[in-house]
Amino acid sequence: MAITVTVVDDHPAILAGIRAWYAEADPPIRVVAAGTSIKCAWTSPGDEADVVILDLNVEENPTVSYRATVRRLVDAGRKVIVYTMQDSEDVALTCLDLGVCGFLTKAEGNDHLVAATVAAARNQPYLPPALAGAMVANRHPQRPALSDRESEVLTLWFQCESKQLVADLLDITTRTVGTHLDRIRLKYANVGRPAATKAALLARAIQDGLVDVDDL
Repeated sequence: MAITVTVVDDHPAILAGIRAWYAEADPPIRVVAAGTSIKCAWTSPGDEADVVILDLNVEENPTVSYRATVRRLVDAGRKVIVYTMQDSEDVALTCLDLGVCGFLTKAEGNDHLVAATVAAARNQPYLPPALAGAMVANRHPQRPALSDRESEVLTLWFQCESKQLVADLLDITTRTVGTHLDRIRLKYANVGRPAATKAALLARAIQDGLVDVDDL
């Protein structure tokens, strides 16, 4: 079954390029809506695309922050991938903290956008090389102390599509997996670095050296 996507970008050439990349993708990715305004991301309930590809510079009203746009989409339950010219790690982490599934710069190219789209549709995190490299180079001093078991659960969760797969690999229950992940998130919140989503938690873990990019 094809993955469906809405693309929001203010450059027609970018829109055309993304359509062409998705047309050649495997598994199939179908663009069901595209435009230069955030309005094209809003459809009738039940008709939403699986993933929204969002440029951060599409608001018609310059007083509206990209944070408000991202938060509105995420709060509506949309799976958002930010695809932007901005390469700021602060902007990337802000978007991840707001709940996006992925953050890519337009310099990353088609392979990474396609891979990130597939990952988002499958509820998996995806971290492109440029952003991963920046995070590895910028270790954070406020690193929570995780137990060996918590680190093991965390790494496997990043590698798997579901908590059930982690539970099967470790011979524990999904409830126990969830308890470990809740405890990890609490530890991050306690040091002032909340990570509510899987993508945000992955970014934190890479920053802190808790997982290695090669492990993923």
